[in-house]
Parts: sequence; C-alpha cells; structure tokens
Amino acid sequence: MRGVHIFMNYSFLNLGEEVLRSSDVPLSVEEIWEVAEKKGLTDKLGSSGKTPIRTLSARLYMDIKNSKNTIFEQVSKRPAKFFLKGKTADLAAYEETLEKESKEKETSFKERDLHILLSTFVNQDAHFNCYTKTIYHENSKKREKGYNKWLHPDIVGIYFPFEEYKNNTLRLLEALKENPYKLFAFEMKIDLNFSNLREYYFQAVSNSSWAHEGYLVTLNTEEDTQFIDELRRLNNAFGIGIIKLNPEHITQSEILFSAKTKEFLDWNTIDRLVNENSDFESFINDLMEDIKIGKIKSNYDSTFKDDDDAYDYAKSKRINNI
Repeated sequence: MRGVHIFMNYSFLNLGEEVLRSSDVPLSVEEIWEVAEKKGLTDKLGSSGKTPIRTLSARLYMDIKNSKNTIFEQVSKRPAKFFLKGKTADLAAYEETLEKESKEKETSFKERDLHILLSTFVNQDAHFNCYTKTIYHENSKKREKGYNKWLHPDIVGIYFPFEEYKNNTLRLLEALKENPYKLFAFEMKIDLNFSNLREYYFQAVSNSSWAHEGYLVTLNTEEDTQFIDELRRLNNAFGIGIIKLNPEHITQSEILFSAKTKEFLDWNTIDRLVNENSDFESFINDLMEDIKIGKIKSNYDSTFKDDDDAYDYAKSKRINNI
C-alpha cells in the first residue's frame, strides 16, 4: 500500500526535482523530460496528459513565480534552463559555456562564406577553369512577390580559352562560328538530403536554364545509397550536375555528377537577367570586355592560391567544425 501511495502522489514537480538533483548542469524542460523518460520516472506520474512537456513547463514556471518556498530557479532565458536553488557549484562554468556557445553561434558560417571556396575549386579544376562572380539577389529590381524567385543562381562563371588557344586559333573558331567560351551557373547549399533535395534541385534547374552548364553545389551530402541513386536519376532526367565541396582540401572537391552541356543558350533569360540584376549586368559587361581585348583584366570573385589558404579560411569560419 505504501508503494501505491507514493506512486499516486508523484507529481511533475517531484519529477523535475529528481532529475535536476542528479544533474550537474541546468536543463531545459525538454531535457528534463528526456532524462525522466530514460530513467523511467515518467511512469511514476499518475497521468501525464497529451502534452506532458508543456504541463511540466507550466508547473515549473508557476512554482517559481508563486511559491515562496520553491526549490527551483530559472537560470537562463534563451534557451530557458532550470536548476535547483543552492546547487550552484557548477553554475559559473555552465554560464561560461552558455556564453561561449552564444558567441560560436554568432560566428557560425553562412552559405555565402562558401562562395570563395567554390570559386577556388572551379578556377583550378580542369573541367571548369572558370572565373566567377557572386550574384546578390538583393541587387535585383524590386518586383511583386515571386516575380524574380529562382531567376538567377548564387554564382555565375565564365571559361575563357585565352590560355588554351593561340590568337590565330581563336580567330579561326570565330570565323567558323565555333564557340570556345562556356557559361556556368552554380546554386550553393550547405546541406543536401532527402528532405530538401527536390526544392534545391529544381531551384538549380530553374535558375541555370540560360547557361551552358548548371550545378547544385553542397558542403554536406547525404551518403545513403538510395539518395545517390535519386541524384543520378535527376541528373539523367534534367542534367543539373552536383558538386561536393571539401573545405579541408578544396582542390579535392568532387563533381559527383557532371552537368549536361547545352549547345544553345537561353538568350531571353540572359536578357532578363541583365535587366533585373546589376551584378549579372556587370558580369556580362566584364566578360565582353575581356573577350574583346583577348585578356582577363576584369575583376571577378577572389580565390585562394592553394589548399592551405583555403583550409585556414575554412577553419577561421568554423566551416564543418574545422
């Protein structure tokens, strides 16, 4: 009977106290509940309801606010974490950890931090050997919502044949109406997996229609066999290539699937891009000037000279926790 009596009177506050008493650091409500489930403490509750975590949260906040004799205290707001009053031995260290985590989040890398890594790879890789320019969507003309959605990629590139062919050969190619130049479109993403694949892939399909080759570039790729098979199927059907960046050895980045090369460019889209985005207009003006003089003199995106410089940069940005 004593066991039944204890079981029947076990409350959410009892559960919170038992978990926090065994913990060396403050915990969020979700963490308290997770620990309680692992220890089987949730089974002691007479009834946990449909939303037990919300109930636990409400009980803790009410007890802290309304009870003069509460044993709980809230030690942080974002995220909200709780501890037992008087149990302060590790609080200083914990607050230092919170501050460090907050700073790390503030300095965590952004998608655009990957641009210089991609530019370095495609500039040095034999397949591309191209010069790039970042296209900032915020520099597109302000239109009604959705008008310019998926219009242009994150980065565009141009292959110049100046170092590969002599001037006489280039003039011959021009006379024969052969095009030795190649335009590239690159859509950059940090993670690529089943949950976002279709959205990201067809975004790349949409904003690379104007170029000779379009690529979806990612830092982290799901390595599941079925996922790779789906990438292959999409590549066969729509022709967008996949590049996986290697921030530790940028020149060893991989072209998982090569793009299908288009013979003809989409001039209507190119004209619209020139009209809608000043960065793209500048890119076209620069490459036309360089083609005219037969030399690369315009300013394109910066690149690193070698893998060591790229590695130091990735480390400074905490890219993939390097």
